[in-house]
Amino acid sequence: MEKIILGIDPGTTIMGFGVIAIERKNMKFIQLNELVLSKYDDHYKKLKLIFERTIELIDTFNPDEIAIEAPFFGKNVQSMLKLGRAQGVAMAAGLSRGIPIIEYEPKKIKMAITGNGNASKEQVAKMLQQLLGLKELPKNLDSTDGLAAAVCHHFNSGKVTSGSSYSGWDAFVKQNSGRVS
Repeated sequence: MEKIILGIDPGTTIMGFGVIAIERKNMKFIQLNELVLSKYDDHYKKLKLIFERTIELIDTFNPDEIAIEAPFFGKNVQSMLKLGRAQGVAMAAGLSRGIPIIEYEPKKIKMAITGNGNASKEQVAKMLQQLLGLKELPKNLDSTDGLAAAVCHHFNSGKVTSGSSYSGWDAFVKQNSGRVS
């Protein structure tokens, strides 16, 4: 295998993820699943579970890169804060293992998969089903969103993207020096 890509759609209710392998530029489906967090009330417990599950995925599949869906900007500041924390914890897990992380905006992921930046979750899932030969789709499409991030990254490999990428803590801090006080 040339490369393994872990895609993550972070969330505090459900974290979706998918894993693909690239062999001679062809994609091979490995796994698609989700971590259901809605049964937990404690936000910090959810963050801990996101971190632990991401580490478990890294240790199981040994990805070469992690593609993560960047939070979109909403009107609810509390939701944005929680989503940003969930993304940050997933990123920290990858960075702690020295795995490069690349962020993609939801519109860019949808555009890469369907050719339409405003595609629905269902349209993205159907296209992934065709691209990867999936027999059936999960009833909850958060996992296909994680898989879509991985496929988007494969399609964008070697191209200059508008996404952000980090190869470790030092790179993250350097690229986000305005955030550090």
